[in-house]
Amino acid sequence: MHVTPDNRLKKLIVIGDRILIKPTRPDERTASGLYLPPGVQEKEKVQQGYVIKTGPGYAIPVPIDDEPWKGEEEKVKYLPLQAKEGDLAIFLLSGATEVMYEKEKYFIVPQGAILMLEREEEL
Repeated sequence: MHVTPDNRLKKLIVIGDRILIKPTRPDERTASGLYLPPGVQEKEKVQQGYVIKTGPGYAIPVPIDDEPWKGEEEKVKYLPLQAKEGDLAIFLLSGATEVMYEKEKYFIVPQGAILMLEREEEL
């Protein structure tokens, strides 16, 4: 597969309950008007950014059945995450890991560090 600017993130696989977030600029306001003032970001160690990719969720163990007549099925099931690609996430920096990929800054954040999501769809 040839990596292009459009598909370069497709080869990244996010694990478990983690979420890949591209941070917004500190002075950036969302379309709906959500804005984190710089003072809040500095004092509270809070950041906002857009969800780029999510992991499969929280692993739920599947009971082991030794029934020979049952077909082979996936041994791990996942409880999905609330965050979806395209959401704006407000998250705690203390729970985030900053990474650089293709000269751009991203955060890998566990769902537990996310305080709020903004989704561009009707409730």
